[in-house]
Amino acid sequence: MIDDDEHRYVIENPNCEWDEFPSLPSAAYSLLRSKFKPLTSTLHSVVDSSDDVTTKLLVKLQVVCVVMDCQNGGFVEAVIMRYDSSLGKYNGKPRPGGPSGFGYNSQISPWGFGSNSEGAAWGWFGGMGEPLNNYAALVEAVRIMTGLPFQVSPKRITVSTVGIVHAINKFHSDLPGLNLAVSLHAPVQDVRCQIMPAARAFPLEKLMNALKEYQKNSQQKIFIEYIMLDGVNDEEQHAHQLGKLLETFQVVVNLIPFNPIGSVSQFRTSSDDKVSSFQKILRGSYNIRTTVRKQMGQDISGACGQLVVNLPDKISAKSTPPVTDIEDLCIR
Repeated sequence: MIDDDEHRYVIENPNCEWDEFPSLPSAAYSLLRSKFKPLTSTLHSVVDSSDDVTTKLLVKLQVVCVVMDCQNGGFVEAVIMRYDSSLGKYNGKPRPGGPSGFGYNSQISPWGFGSNSEGAAWGWFGGMGEPLNNYAALVEAVRIMTGLPFQVSPKRITVSTVGIVHAINKFHSDLPGLNLAVSLHAPVQDVRCQIMPAARAFPLEKLMNALKEYQKNSQQKIFIEYIMLDGVNDEEQHAHQLGKLLETFQVVVNLIPFNPIGSVSQFRTSSDDKVSSFQKILRGSYNIRTTVRKQMGQDISGACGQLVVNLPDKISAKSTPPVTDIEDLCIR
């Protein structure tokens, strides 16, 4: 069995061969060489956004991936966003949030992982998947991330949920210190069900009661995700309804301009004026900290909610040889 020392060695020496592993039983080396590959994924294609900071990767898997339900040779999309957060900039452009060092924002649904130049790592569970519906695996993954050799601080890990009430009720006791983000998206039950059918199983009143109990026990802020849909949930009345719903909570609201998915979506993106007005009402009338998510990678279908595997006809034209593994990709 590979222990913490071997895990640490692999992290510090990502291009190592099996023979270089220290302190393994002699019989293990031949077994590793014959039965296992150190690298199993290959980079199928790379697409760069015109914003100069976003790159979408299409990664081909060579193994069966049970967690993400991938068949042998299946594909996974990943998005890398590069920014100099010590300057509060994405390649010289303003970015949301405060400074924390240079880093990559690598969002790989249904999870993300990144770090800054000082080695401070963070993790995100969410995206196109419901972490709290895979609760046992989530708890195990978080405990691995917070334990040796990774030792990611729980304060740097966020779990996003549509509002699985029974899981929220035990979230703090099982995973103390983690951040909780809730995809609320509407201030009333009927509109919320229109946007996200999963809301029918977890009525808004029960969800808010669960969040109230969670905040009482954890004493932590809750992050509220709110997608802005033109004519659906972005009117002034919706802003006031949301403000009244959240005014007794300690929250940060993140307004997310909708990113259309080709021509198949029934929804449209709210105008910048509507988003700004919505934000001003929450801030001015209810003193709720409210941010607006910056849109990046929309032109390559790499923005929030747009990750759908589409195989390009060929690998992006480049003068360099094909990249053999995602870890070998050199991000400029």
